[in-house]
Amino acid sequence: MEHGQQRNIAAQGAAALGFLCGIIGLLAGLTHHTWKLGEMGWFLGGALLTLLGVFSLVDGALAAE
Repeated sequence: MEHGQQRNIAAQGAAALGFLCGIIGLLAGLTHHTWKLGEMGWFLGGALLTLLGVFSLVDGALAAE
């Protein structure tokens, strides 16, 4: 497996986990649950993880060419 493919798989996993964290934060905000991170913490953490995954995916795609 090439390095670019490994980076793409890791980026897709990070984007999926970030999306999941964002969904958890959204659901926590809608149902008014109080967690240690809070709904904004989960949502912003998921958004950051998704952005990092997308940037890594684009970087991996450029490196594969």
